[in-house]
Amino acid sequence: MIDISKAGAEAVSAIPVTSPGKRAVKRSIDVFVASALLILLAPLMALIAMLIAWRDGGGVVYAHQRIGRDGIPFGCLKFRTMVRDADVQLARLLRDDPDAREEWAESQKLRNDPRILKGIGHVLRATSLDELPQLWNVLTGQMSLVGPRPVVEDELRRYGPARSLYLSVRPGLTGPWQIGARSDGTYDARVREDSDYVRNWTLSQDLAIIMRTALIVLRGRAPGAY
Repeated sequence: MIDISKAGAEAVSAIPVTSPGKRAVKRSIDVFVASALLILLAPLMALIAMLIAWRDGGGVVYAHQRIGRDGIPFGCLKFRTMVRDADVQLARLLRDDPDAREEWAESQKLRNDPRILKGIGHVLRATSLDELPQLWNVLTGQMSLVGPRPVVEDELRRYGPARSLYLSVRPGLTGPWQIGARSDGTYDARVREDSDYVRNWTLSQDLAIIMRTALIVLRGRAPGAY
């Protein structure tokens, strides 16, 4: 478990005090890169949308409410990779399967998730291409290219006193947890990674994470994705 007392002692005092200039540069990079990628990847995104619609006839993009900087909620965009009654299926599975319930409580993920669309859903999640619509979240200022992974309110409670670190920055399209062996760690490990990123934030670190993310996507499989 995360050392909450230690996190609490560090959370308030360790929030990085960056200059307005550095924050402006980070935001400028966000806008430039997100704009360029939305244009360059428009044909691919259109193809993905058509494949999802063909697979089960439902909507292709959905907005899930997440918590942003300063605690402001926003609709985090994703290509839909799950069946249309995903919430019902999850509730039923967690009610009936103790092992799945334990796995979900530990990591908020399921290795054998019955909700995922066959074929296209697994491909999009394995390559992280389902998150391409979040480029719009970046462009509009709700997210950053790099930052802590967006969380829902219930997850934010698991940050304990360290939540002030999360709330001090925009959540990211990618980040240290996303490019690591993410499915093999616990949720507390994710909290530590996100908190360390915020405490030690630099532009050079952001650029390194962006480059590593690009290599992972080109390789065709995000580490730990399922």
